[in-house]
Amino acid sequence: MDATRPSAPPLALCLGGMDPSGGAGLLRDTVTLAELGCQAMAVSLAETLQNGLACTRIDPPAMDPVLRVEALAPHLVGRWGVKLSLCALEAKDFRRLCATLRHLAPPLRIWDPILAPSAGVGLHDGADLRRMATDLLPMGGWVVSPNRGEAAAFAGLPPEAIRSATAEALTTPWLEAGAAAVWLKGGHAAGDQVQDIWVTREGVHPLEAAPRLPGERRGTGCLLSATWLGLRLRGMEDRQAALESAHRLRNRWKLAFSPGGAGRAMFEPLPALQEIP
Repeated sequence: MDATRPSAPPLALCLGGMDPSGGAGLLRDTVTLAELGCQAMAVSLAETLQNGLACTRIDPPAMDPVLRVEALAPHLVGRWGVKLSLCALEAKDFRRLCATLRHLAPPLRIWDPILAPSAGVGLHDGADLRRMATDLLPMGGWVVSPNRGEAAAFAGLPPEAIRSATAEALTTPWLEAGAAAVWLKGGHAAGDQVQDIWVTREGVHPLEAAPRLPGERRGTGCLLSATWLGLRLRGMEDRQAALESAHRLRNRWKLAFSPGGAGRAMFEPLPALQEIP
């Protein structure tokens, strides 16, 4: 069968952390993209000791991820996209990765900037994210999808500003650093409603608000950003893809489970979706 036939699935390159439990990270990304009919390829930028209870250790990968990405280059043609998330690379290696991505020029690009897994050890602070942005965002075209805590750290705001800061205060620094758009996720805001906000240089666009759902789920950020990439690869417009990603997360909220009855609940895999609206 010819892999270059017109009906071949779109391809997504996932760059991030390896959560062995599959609740988040690269395994969650690849499952989510497969559900959307996309072919995922994955390169680890961080190895973790992690389960549903907590992440206790994060190390750089043993094998050079830049060489791995370069090995995949023959596949990265036509309409494809990249998702970047947890990264434990040294600064010089991250710059090499950015240079490789500039050369490959992925048509679709999303960065989910992670300070730390939701429970356990931390990895980055705001200064680290600003350094990464300096190397990554000037190539252009990046959508950045921080939660309010990540956005506040990037902006140099104190922790108490996470819930109260305005969308402009949390997103303008990303735009000034070169982001094409900022998808500010609303889960860490105060109140009983959750509302994401899509921000570009042209303006601030609040997305649909919805009641806050009970409980916590692992991998919500991974699920949202991977879903966005998959929907964009299937032809959906960028802001609509963010709105639809949030809908899909809410619709599967009750399907979460804890393997072995231990730790925070993670999302169940779903059958491949037959229709992309």
